[in-house]
Amino acid sequence: MVYTVTFNPAIDYVVRTDEIRLGATNRSKGEEMYFGGKGINVSAVLAELGVSSVALGFIAGFTGEAIEQGLADMGVRTDLVRLKAGCSRINIKLKGGEETEINCQGPDIDREALAALFEKLDRLTDGDTLILAGSIPPSLPADVYERILERLSDRRIKAVVDATGKLLLNVLKYKPFLVKPNVQELGELFGTELSSDAEIELYARRLKEMGAVNVLISMAGDGALLIDEHGALHRLGVCKGEVRNSVGAGDSMVAGFIAGSAEGDYGYALRLGTAAGGATAFSDGLARRDKIFELLKTI
Repeated sequence: MVYTVTFNPAIDYVVRTDEIRLGATNRSKGEEMYFGGKGINVSAVLAELGVSSVALGFIAGFTGEAIEQGLADMGVRTDLVRLKAGCSRINIKLKGGEETEINCQGPDIDREALAALFEKLDRLTDGDTLILAGSIPPSLPADVYERILERLSDRRIKAVVDATGKLLLNVLKYKPFLVKPNVQELGELFGTELSSDAEIELYARRLKEMGAVNVLISMAGDGALLIDEHGALHRLGVCKGEVRNSVGAGDSMVAGFIAGSAEGDYGYALRLGTAAGGATAFSDGLARRDKIFELLKTI
């Protein structure tokens, strides 16, 4: 079974308008709402690809209830911890010429709630996959990813970590199955700017030397680069299409990679991940199955 963890789920409220004028009344041309958060996005795209998963995390208030119901309607199985206070966040995505995002803070997560999540994680068994994605809310300890992987270190669990900075570096000792920084985040990990494939490959291999089993580097319009568990280099460009949405494309790539790597074919995993990421980028919401496999045929 695949489990995803989203510490701070959200309702993404997308507002479309021709132009946004600060200090004035702006009228929208349309609005949409999506239920997400990085781990939840992965679960949603996995469902499109026929892979069962359980979305773990925290919800609070009436917005949390809406998120839980929305995920059920999407066919995503959840096992969420309900917080006693606060409300799950609503993020605002303004699309008027340029895309502007306002990501809100969300509720505080206390020790009791974190302990409840740990109890759910204790049910994982050998062969399960655990996906940890995104930043850590201020109310949680900064080493929570480390605590989780340490707690599960006695089991053969495939850990996937999509995080940045020390949050990523500090879990490499647990040999995660996959890490997926983008090229800018990779450079920041090592205090440098990367401008060529050779440099990107060099530092991706550094992450592998530090413990990561597979290292997937997303490179926006330049595609993606993968160093697989055998040390082989895979390089792929992007799908062709009109970019409509930047939210969740990286999470979709993770979902596609996990679904595609089930048989150990990392070349196919990279192609399916690229197609899933492209399908989200070319859609108003997350990737749908038909679009993913339509793009896969073009790669």
